[in-house]
Amino acid sequence: MQADEDLSIDSEEEEDLVNRFEITVDKGQEPTRIDKFLTDRIERISRTKMQAASAVGNITVNGKTVKSNYKIRPLDEISLIIPRPVGYTKLEAENIPLDILFEDDEVVVLNKQAGLVVHPGVGNFTGTLVNALMYHFKSLPINGDETRPGLVHRLDKNTSGIMVIAKTDYAMSHLAKQFFDRTIERNYVALVWGDIEQEEGTIDVNIGRSHRQRQQQDVFPNGEDGKHAVTHYKVLERFGYTTLVSCKLETGRTHQIRVHMKYIGHAVFSDERYGGDKILAGTIYSKYKQFAENCFEMCPRHALHARSLGFEHPTTKEWLFFEKEPPKDMSNVIEKWRNYAKNLEIES
Repeated sequence: MQADEDLSIDSEEEEDLVNRFEITVDKGQEPTRIDKFLTDRIERISRTKMQAASAVGNITVNGKTVKSNYKIRPLDEISLIIPRPVGYTKLEAENIPLDILFEDDEVVVLNKQAGLVVHPGVGNFTGTLVNALMYHFKSLPINGDETRPGLVHRLDKNTSGIMVIAKTDYAMSHLAKQFFDRTIERNYVALVWGDIEQEEGTIDVNIGRSHRQRQQQDVFPNGEDGKHAVTHYKVLERFGYTTLVSCKLETGRTHQIRVHMKYIGHAVFSDERYGGDKILAGTIYSKYKQFAENCFEMCPRHALHARSLGFEHPTTKEWLFFEKEPPKDMSNVIEKWRNYAKNLEIES
């Protein structure tokens, strides 16, 4: 499964919520693998999670990190730090309005508003698209994660645009294969900083979690880390100090467009996480600075919109294509830059 950015849990709003366990091993304890010992002792924590905690150094014995196969000894002092969704008990249906573009027995196509988190995660267990889906559609298929019913891809919290939701197990499997085979057609529109030199191009650079900033993704040009990521872009309009581009995804990595555009020196406008919320191109005059700051206020989120989506219907095999222009916050700021560019031409 892929997405504008990956179906993995988005760290967009993730918080450092952890539980710490301190355990002293009994005097008569027989030698036992520490992951098995802890799984038996701590409720609702799997051995896989335990091994993951060990891999990142979150299990210590007598003050020293140990591997998951460490054999505990009597009176060992064990410390475990493990992420836990504090307060999470059960997903609840919520009456959150949805902009539905198409619906039949197999699929739903909707236009997600900016600011809506797609699925629950640490720090976001209510008010998500999944909570809304549970209210509007009583039974949706689950593919390995009960917190993501119906989902075959996702969008970042502040990315607006078109998504497809599966209503049946068959539709979910069919759509997932289309994403895997890269036959789904996805096009985005983005306002980015600077005047892009080429009319069109392809960015083919690996993307993975940043080694420096845990909540960010980064590029790995030498392919030494991360996952293969390909973005095709094309200039739609030039506004002097910003450019309107369309982006076509070949892969779906977390924050892919935002990271790739930053990599080529054209961060997405108003993208706080990747530096686009600062004035990255333009003049030094105070009047321009005020203009740019007004633009930030008009669109206080990254200016990225999933404009179109095309796919084969799971049962009818008909090719379906949906398109939706950016919402007012983004369209208004684009128009503001368009008018600014026209004034620049007149003055020159």
